[in-house]
Amino acid sequence: MIKSGSRIQTQWLYVFMALAVILNFSGLFITIIAPDGALYASIAKHMVLHKDYINLFAEGHDWLDKPHFPFWMAAISFNCFGFTTWAYKLPAILFLLMGAYYTYLFAKSLYNKEVAVWSVIIFLTAEHIIISNNDVRAEPYLTGLIIASVYHFYRAHQQKKIWHLVIGSLFAACAVMTKGMFALIPIGGAIAGEFIIKRQWKQLFSWRWLVAAILILIFILPELYCLYQQFDLHPEKMVFGRHDVSGIRFFFWDSQFGRFFNTGPIKGHGDPFFFVHTTLWAYLPWSLLLFAAIFQFIKKNRDNVHAQQWYCFCGALLTFLVFSASKFQLPFYLNIVFPFFAIITAWYLYNVIHTKSQRAILIVQIIVAVLMLGIIAVLQYFFRPDSFTLSTGIVLFALVVLMFILPQKLTTIVYQKAGIVTLLAACIVNLYLNRAFYPSLLHYQSASEAAIWINQNNENKLPVVQCIREGDYGYPLDFYLDQPLYTIKEQGKGALPTKPFIMYAPPNYVEAFKIKGWHIQQIKTFDRYWITRLKPAFINQNTRSTTLEKVNLVIVR
Repeated sequence: MIKSGSRIQTQWLYVFMALAVILNFSGLFITIIAPDGALYASIAKHMVLHKDYINLFAEGHDWLDKPHFPFWMAAISFNCFGFTTWAYKLPAILFLLMGAYYTYLFAKSLYNKEVAVWSVIIFLTAEHIIISNNDVRAEPYLTGLIIASVYHFYRAHQQKKIWHLVIGSLFAACAVMTKGMFALIPIGGAIAGEFIIKRQWKQLFSWRWLVAAILILIFILPELYCLYQQFDLHPEKMVFGRHDVSGIRFFFWDSQFGRFFNTGPIKGHGDPFFFVHTTLWAYLPWSLLLFAAIFQFIKKNRDNVHAQQWYCFCGALLTFLVFSASKFQLPFYLNIVFPFFAIITAWYLYNVIHTKSQRAILIVQIIVAVLMLGIIAVLQYFFRPDSFTLSTGIVLFALVVLMFILPQKLTTIVYQKAGIVTLLAACIVNLYLNRAFYPSLLHYQSASEAAIWINQNNENKLPVVQCIREGDYGYPLDFYLDQPLYTIKEQGKGALPTKPFIMYAPPNYVEAFKIKGWHIQQIKTFDRYWITRLKPAFINQNTRSTTLEKVNLVIVR
């Protein structure tokens, strides 16, 4: 949002953008969070160890839930860098940054360079984007692939060049091989929505979109082949509690439409307003600006639709409505439209200089920043993370000082001051979370802590067994352990190695095994908490002990 006359120098904008990029790498070395992140990492690890890139396995069983693309990318990284936390997270962050690059290109093509730079800054500092680059699932891949596809399809329409159509189709196919057919909703919504609103029927029914559909179908053939090989050729396999499960049918229907209509094997409970209140916190610290931007966008352009570009609005709105109508809803689903949100927000701020809203925007964003910093202060007071270091404190203090100084030094334009304050507030909050809060929190993910301890202390390389309850998970132990892992269910149901072996199990299970006559020697105890379900009693260090479970590490002889 650089204006002639009084403006932020271009180099400062790029410094801010670089700061936002660094912020998204700040969680690179934090232990992978269970269940989903650790599950995906263990699936990719199995691929590499068994040199099997067709079949997906989890805990020794055929796994049919997500397509292959994220696992292929993680497996490539593991082959290059080994089975480490950062090797799992790196490709996802790179795809997310690719999404930031395409957000820049798309915003620059639609509007101008100033809007493009701020679009990237807003996108990379949205709260759930940074969280997703720490708790890596499929969304960082999907977000980058979708905005890349939209940009190339937009270019294919503008420039009539076939290579843009091919690349756009390839990115769309990779998105489908990441999450399923619903990945096409924001892509199709962005392109088709622009043509429908402007009644460009000839463009809507152009031959190029038929070619794109054919290309997408061709590009997803590797996924279809893998599903056919693992499931459709083997009707005897037990999947979702039944036989004769078609992987291809699941991919095209049950995985997406089955969840939408709540008729598939994986069910949920939908709330039509779920993504409204999710946006309020997931898009912080920019969420109130986004709501204002959407309101103003509709107000100004509803009577003259040809005066505006509708790609971002339509791509985001259609996806938002479809997800809101779905019966299966999770907060991170919304990440894929954050590039659209960022462009809409940046364009709104770029134009707000011509209104009387600048001062109100600055006040609101200062309030948002203060509230976010206040929440972090309260979290620090009650949680007292042991990973909070002097160097982290110095960096955070320096950013707080800069939040007061830089807006006054760099610009006289009010809304730009609001942008700088908001950006630095996001950096302070998320650097605290990634450098202090999450590293301490992950100490209570006992499975990964146990794996790290075993790797350092199992000098005789005894086999390792984990005993887990029905519905529980052991993915962190599976991924972080440097040797094969045996998994048994409660009461010892499952294959066991030859004694002696190390066993990871809750105390009551250990006692039950003692009653059965097992000779057991306890060697270590870990505190355990389900860290994705935080409650006030756990956050408060004075009451935390009442919320913790114990898990024992024993030698069975």
